[in-house]
Amino acid sequence: MEAYLGLFFIAFLAATLVPAYSEVMLVGLLRAGYDPLNLWLLATAGNTLGSAVNWILGRYLLAFQDRRWFPFRADNLGRAQQWFQRYGIWSLLFAWAPIGGDALTFVAGIMRVPFGRFALLTGTGKGARYAIVMGLAESIGQTLGW
Repeated sequence: MEAYLGLFFIAFLAATLVPAYSEVMLVGLLRAGYDPLNLWLLATAGNTLGSAVNWILGRYLLAFQDRRWFPFRADNLGRAQQWFQRYGIWSLLFAWAPIGGDALTFVAGIMRVPFGRFALLTGTGKGARYAIVMGLAESIGQTLGW
């Protein structure tokens, strides 16, 4: 049970501004024989909820963007806003991206994207990413004889 909770927590942190790599733990637990469906569900849920923190920050804390402690730099926000303006709400399917993904979820809060739509699109993208990571890990593991 601790391993599953640890994965959830790392996935949650990885979606916020804390540098964490949930894929490493996910693959390790997968190789250790933990249930793939539970791993996928917990990683996806944790990462999506972590993104919700960014949405909340965007929705309510933009007034503090000139402060030193503010979590996003202006250039990251500008890039994310361009993506969001160009592709709209569908850009949230790419919230998993290592560069700009967190800022996209923040911008979604600024743009007041309804939370249900935000969670559905963000969760779909993150779930697809984890499924791909798990599939690649299984494929590579079989090739290498793990």
